[in-house]
Amino acid sequence: MTDLIKMGKGAKLASRELAKLTTDQKNAALHTIADELEANAEAVLAQNALDIEDGKKNGLTTGLLDRLLLTKERVSKLAADCRAVATLPDPVGSAIDSRSLPNGLQITRRRVPIGVLGVIYEARPNVTIDIATLTLKTGNAAILRGGKETLRSNLALVNVIQAALEKCGIPEAAVQYIDNPDRALVSQFMKLDEYVDMLIPRGGAGLHKLCREQATIPVITGGIGICHVFVDETADFDDALNIIENAKVQRPSVCNALDTVLIHKNVADTFIPKVAERMATNSVSLRADPQSLSVLDQNGHSAAYQAAGPDDFSTEWMDLILGLKVVDTIDEAITHIQDHSLDHSDSIVTNNWQNATQFVDEVNSSAVFVNASTRFNDGGQFGLGAEVAVSTQKLHARGPMGLEELTTYKWVVLGNGQIRP
Repeated sequence: MTDLIKMGKGAKLASRELAKLTTDQKNAALHTIADELEANAEAVLAQNALDIEDGKKNGLTTGLLDRLLLTKERVSKLAADCRAVATLPDPVGSAIDSRSLPNGLQITRRRVPIGVLGVIYEARPNVTIDIATLTLKTGNAAILRGGKETLRSNLALVNVIQAALEKCGIPEAAVQYIDNPDRALVSQFMKLDEYVDMLIPRGGAGLHKLCREQATIPVITGGIGICHVFVDETADFDDALNIIENAKVQRPSVCNALDTVLIHKNVADTFIPKVAERMATNSVSLRADPQSLSVLDQNGHSAAYQAAGPDDFSTEWMDLILGLKVVDTIDEAITHIQDHSLDHSDSIVTNNWQNATQFVDEVNSSAVFVNASTRFNDGGQFGLGAEVAVSTQKLHARGPMGLEELTTYKWVVLGNGQIRP
């Protein structure tokens, strides 16, 4: 039987030990995890292959299978990511700001670990390594709960992590995994506020809603995105096509992948056929609003397309499907994004600086791009080394949650005998 109270107590005690570690000790642990990953890659891949086999039998979509899949290259990249995090500055102990008061008190805000993080996620075994590396670097303990589809893969990865921790003299409870897929444990986990300081759900809207409504632990939500690219009437078509292709096709199953292209009416007749041809070469199916559909019907091309349904512009596709919509103005494009976006990643392709500025000012996503792919909204791409999640809420952290976002602060006050009058 999984004893969450025991896990919570172990994580709390481990977090106290982690908070004492020097930067060199934490970095050594990260390098050891990387070494263990490489040494045990075949064992990890064998367990992942069993998860993939079961996923196919259970009818998982192509997108979900891609999220679940580990390859030699992906394991090597995970090891490289561990070593990359070791090279990053350690935020723990650094001063955010300091000041001297007229009474002589010296006041500093100092970064400290949050404590124990609980992370609930789905078919992404790479998340297990990302979380472990970032939490260890910041002196936090972690309790993880992945999806049942990845149980074997995640257990293999946690075994690797815990073996590395043991070699480094760090408590194994610093990184723990809930190995029972019983959903009832999720509800219990969300109420473990005596031991868990912050809960991060990485999954669908249903999981986020469940956590917001039932958790007694502070929750940071993220990892869901209905992402847009707006092509205005001044856009360079070659740049726009390359950005759209990259954002949609490079890895369609992830949260920063493109879902909808908005096209200014003045370039729709010329640009939509180009998009259709480019998407056809990538086996992308189109969902078109009436104006886009009219353009598609009038032009001969090999793209698969159909009329957009009532919910298509509110759907995170996670697959080779792309929405198309014609808009009259940039204001209409921004309004559409405000109505349908989940505040993750949105981009404008333009050669008009005024339009770029308006888009950046009015689109309130965690990352807003000008003439760049939404796929860059990622901890590694932003130079953070890795990420625990991409936060789409507004308190504490937004966008990729790297090292600094896994710390809080305490006030340190130095005096020489002052008393309050």
